[in-house]
Amino acid sequence: MRDRDPNVDSIVGLDATYSVGKQLSGVGKYSLALMDALTRLHTGPRLRRYYRPHRWVWAPFPKRLLLDSTPRGVDVFHGLNQRLPQKKRSKTVCTFHDLFVLSGEYSTPEFRARFAEQAREAAERSDRIIAVSQFTANQVVEYLGYARDQVRVVPHGVVLPEHVIGVEQREKLVLTVGAVQKRKNTRRLIEAFRAMPMDWQLWIAGSAGYEAAEMLEGLPDNVRVLGYVPDAELEVLYARASVFAFPSLDEGFGIPVLEAMAHGLPVLTSTSSALPEVAGDAALLVDPLRSDAIADGLLQLMDLGRRQSLVLLGLERARQFSWEKSAQMTAAVYRELGTIQPEVP
Repeated sequence: MRDRDPNVDSIVGLDATYSVGKQLSGVGKYSLALMDALTRLHTGPRLRRYYRPHRWVWAPFPKRLLLDSTPRGVDVFHGLNQRLPQKKRSKTVCTFHDLFVLSGEYSTPEFRARFAEQAREAAERSDRIIAVSQFTANQVVEYLGYARDQVRVVPHGVVLPEHVIGVEQREKLVLTVGAVQKRKNTRRLIEAFRAMPMDWQLWIAGSAGYEAAEMLEGLPDNVRVLGYVPDAELEVLYARASVFAFPSLDEGFGIPVLEAMAHGLPVLTSTSSALPEVAGDAALLVDPLRSDAIADGLLQLMDLGRRQSLVLLGLERARQFSWEKSAQMTAAVYRELGTIQPEVP
């Protein structure tokens, strides 16, 4: 390790590649929110953001280009999306969001093979792995053979809005947010929604993903597909809807669940993957493989009292997650590696 003045803050390099662009994915939103929260820590390290060249054109000011080696002059390098450069020059941390490429056929074989290899290589080069849920941590150990005592669970955060619309003021609208694809279980949600009265609507906010065309065949008249929705418009949808449905098959975390709770929406979600861990007792959990179970859950949430009770539980649940807390836990992982100075009391 290089010599340095102990009074100078340590330096952490971050792969910020996914934090730029007009249509940020969940990983992109995580990257941006976490980096911003890290910069606000009073005792946090100095940060340097790096961008990989294949997405370099999207960066507004890409001052540092990340190639095939971890950068020189940093104490820790943090890969924010289960990927690390091939050559190590510093201690390394890598965030793992999910391993659906290994757990199910939710994408093309080519995509699964490429990203599975990328995940395995990143695990081999990681001094610590940050998993966004205990569910994902268990998958990292099971599928990648990574040492359990070197995995740290750091949940996502959520931003609480200043004002939450009351249950009585909302429309007869069920909202779901996420890419239209097999893993998100879009087809079964649409099938289940047929049980709802025709004066209710289902709005699907998300870009087209794997097998999107098959997911959307034969849409009922009261189902709308909105495509990708920018954050400002998504805020409006969260304020208008009466129910949030997220019966996904496989999630490493499930940020939309917390976002919906924070905006005062009762949530229906799955009994599978990380979703029960994230939702706690603040959501209606259903078997995502059964359309009739999803339908029954939606019908239960037509009841105003049922919705109101879940809204109160959801708001309390959302308050337990913040990006400030995520940043503090992430900085603690950096300090574990012995290159980051301890917090000042």
